Amino acid sequence: MGLHEDAEIEKGSPRNPIKPSIFRYNSPLAQVGLIGFVCFCCPGMFNALSGMGGGGQVDPTAANNANTALYTAFAIFGILGGGIYNILGPKLTLLCGCSTYILYAGSFLYYNHYHHQAFAIVAGAFLGIGAGLLWAAQGAIMTSYPPHDRKGTYISIFWSIFNMGGVIGGLIPFILNYNRIEAVSVNDGTYIGFMVFMSIGTVLSLSILHPSRVIRDDGSRCTNIKYSSVGVEAGAILKLFLDWRMLLMVPASWASNFFYSYQFNNVNGVLFNLRTRGLNNIFYWGAQMIGSVFIGYIMDFSFKSRRRRGLFGIGVVAVLGTAIWSGGLVKQLDYKRSDLVHDLPKKLDFKNGGDFAGPFVLYFSYGLLDAMYQSMVYWIIGALADDSEILSRYTGFYKGVQSAGAAVAWQIDTHKVPFLNELITNWALMTVSYPLLALLIMKAVKDDDDQVEGKSKAAEMISGIYS
Repeated sequence: MGLHEDAEIEKGSPRNPIKPSIFRYNSPLAQVGLIGFVCFCCPGMFNALSGMGGGGQVDPTAANNANTALYTAFAIFGILGGGIYNILGPKLTLLCGCSTYILYAGSFLYYNHYHHQAFAIVAGAFLGIGAGLLWAAQGAIMTSYPPHDRKGTYISIFWSIFNMGGVIGGLIPFILNYNRIEAVSVNDGTYIGFMVFMSIGTVLSLSILHPSRVIRDDGSRCTNIKYSSVGVEAGAILKLFLDWRMLLMVPASWASNFFYSYQFNNVNGVLFNLRTRGLNNIFYWGAQMIGSVFIGYIMDFSFKSRRRRGLFGIGVVAVLGTAIWSGGLVKQLDYKRSDLVHDLPKKLDFKNGGDFAGPFVLYFSYGLLDAMYQSMVYWIIGALADDSEILSRYTGFYKGVQSAGAAVAWQIDTHKVPFLNELITNWALMTVSYPLLALLIMKAVKDDDDQVEGKSKAAEMISGIYS
């Protein structure tokens, strides 16, 4: 196929019509749905495990150290993941990535009996490598496969399926530990349940097609590159550190997982008893489904102008985020880390009525904000390009910086930093990112009409060369 023909396909030539169908296996919708179910089973269950606080253990030290190892490795392989994905393709990349989730859940099953941290920490490091591969592949698929004017919708579809894993994963500890009101750590069945789902996700990852085989309804392919090379990817990844667009995203990337250690350990883990933490997880990840759909609609349909939709979306998230963190500050002033020495605050149960309601709504709101914030960032990344090869590197860079921030956050919690300091840091990081993301949209995101015009001019130039 010649360069001229590639240009015709990319702009959706009438010679290459594709009959729209949600059941077409090589359609973007089918493939985004499949990667959603892979993430439902693997990182979705991991989220449910982490969301219980301390990995379901009374002492969060082992989980904190395991997560530090995880996110340190993730920071490296998140950045490298885009290049590895372009070389290996999605099946092998995802298969390697998903298998490490099973090992991680198994390490806590081991810890339940022997209380040795070493296995959990090593498993966390392996998971960091695997998660870097999985999320680079996921990011490339989610941001590059959809048509450019429906990326928010596809992101919300993925996010809803993925976070249903957290909902189901929250049910596992809630049901299996329902009658263990005074229990301090979850039972073996909880970890085994997670491992079963993660195994299913690993097998399901083999169903994902290479982006060169995925065809949009307008006839365009998600990439015309079938294979890359180590040299090409190494050079492209190094250039990301000098790309002003990526540099503007660094604060948002750093902030986007930084708050998990605070929310999981110091809100859910401190305020609620074991079975209620599982129940809270159901609603935390359920809130993520609501938040992703809401922000996805705003980013795709609120205004005709693509830039205006992006700026409006940032404004909505900024206002909501300020309100939620303000509510968190009010609650945080009620307790501090030193209270834990005296077994305070008293652990809340979901049957406590009014005492339970306020903290529960706050934790639910944290989940809502997380999905809206991350979906917004993914939409911005997707608006920078349409090609899978390019976007795999962009999303890999995003996940790498995100994971570096998370590694620091888990160690901050391990070193017993005051709860209030953690909250203020999280709030400040998110607040700083909003104007930088707005600047990125104004400078780098083209409106739909501009993009079509740009593609037409490129096609005309190529046509002139070959005529």
